[in-house]
Amino acid sequence: MVGRVSRCAAGFTAAAGVLFAAGAAQAAELDGARLGFVWAVPFIGVLLSIAVLPLLTPQLWHHHFGKITAAWALAFVLPYAALDGLGATAAQIVHVMLGEYVPFLILIGSLFVIAGGVHLRGNLHGSPATNTVLLAAGTGIASITGTTGAAMLLVRAVIRANDERLHNAHVMVFFIFLVANVGGSLTPLGDPPLFLGFLKGVGFFWPTLHLLAPMLMVSVILLAVFYVVDSHFYRRDAAFQARRDPTPDTPKGLAIEGGVNVWLLLGVMVAVLVSGIWKPGISWNILGTEIPLQGVVRDVILVALAWASLRLTPPACRAANAFTWGPILEVAKLFAGIFVTIVPVIAMLKAGDKGAFAALVQLASRPDGSPDNVAYFWLAGILSSFLDNAPTYLVFFNMAGGDPVTLMGPLATTLAAISAGAVFMGANTYIGNAPNFMVKAVAEENGVKMPSFFGYMLWSGAILIPCFLLVTWVFFR
Repeated sequence: MVGRVSRCAAGFTAAAGVLFAAGAAQAAELDGARLGFVWAVPFIGVLLSIAVLPLLTPQLWHHHFGKITAAWALAFVLPYAALDGLGATAAQIVHVMLGEYVPFLILIGSLFVIAGGVHLRGNLHGSPATNTVLLAAGTGIASITGTTGAAMLLVRAVIRANDERLHNAHVMVFFIFLVANVGGSLTPLGDPPLFLGFLKGVGFFWPTLHLLAPMLMVSVILLAVFYVVDSHFYRRDAAFQARRDPTPDTPKGLAIEGGVNVWLLLGVMVAVLVSGIWKPGISWNILGTEIPLQGVVRDVILVALAWASLRLTPPACRAANAFTWGPILEVAKLFAGIFVTIVPVIAMLKAGDKGAFAALVQLASRPDGSPDNVAYFWLAGILSSFLDNAPTYLVFFNMAGGDPVTLMGPLATTLAAISAGAVFMGANTYIGNAPNFMVKAVAEENGVKMPSFFGYMLWSGAILIPCFLLVTWVFFR
């Protein structure tokens, strides 16, 4: 048996060595100009699977969503390997996995673990006023802890506050709107697109100065609408026999347990911030993908902080939070497929006028060649609703010239439109931003009957789109 294992290991090492040698000379950039629209089919398939299969075959989806997502990923990988060879395919997979997916998953995973160790002991009564205050608080801290951290910190407290309500799904819908998206628009720590802009040279406080006004406008409108909607359902709940409250209200409100995790969250913020400032000039090239030292150090620190949280947090805190690994595992599997299948889509967008999405690219420019800020806001936003908003931000950042000095100066309104579109409109669908799916998964684990994929879009379309139209008229026209 040992000899067989050794031979298998040797064979795998030799094959990996050949693949590495074949792919080392390949550039990580995929030429989107030579790709037809058919290459977007796997990505569309992932989206449709997420949207439709839970409705048509919930049992099949629940037990096999990882396999289904992997099948769509292979629907891109295998044809591409046949077209350009194993070396080029390996270069693409390494680029998207090591350069984007792994850092993404480590960041949101560490925030999920650490925030999941903070237990807000006690229970508030989920009245419209209390719920509005909780959502406002989450919106306020999301740019400091990140949308993932803020969402995971407060989601269970909000669920407990409303667990006796007959109608409580709308609370989580607005929670996703505000805490998991809009609230993260003021710093690079708030949302991945802004962090990518920071790494490209955008000033740390630039989003604070240029997005504060639209963020406040959207937040105030959404909180006011929420109060009205929640008051309506609150009165309806009172008219019927409410369920027995499984977590009775506590007169002293909430108290923090697992407070060590607050310091660990601060460590996450510092690690992310330093990784954007510290430039040692050391990197490793893996199949055409540059892996900088500062990124590796950041990821190691984030993993260490998550491990420390697991070791230092009293088990009772996570038990009280009903903490499970299910939500982050679901995000990990689904977004692995999304990151792989999005590769040709992003490449075709980057190809500009030469790509399959040339008509889309042309919409972002006026006849004189200057950027159309309204188009940038809506195109970045619509694509961020269905694609991952971080690479979508980069596409439009580069489409607008890619020079941070120019984009922060003469084209500041264009950069603000791209930033606001990517962050705000991540709330339009469950897949627009990773915390959306995590909140949905946690809520459903705790008995909240969340809207379906399309049901959620009815909420977002009716409530968010009018807000974004107002933002367009006030700030970007």
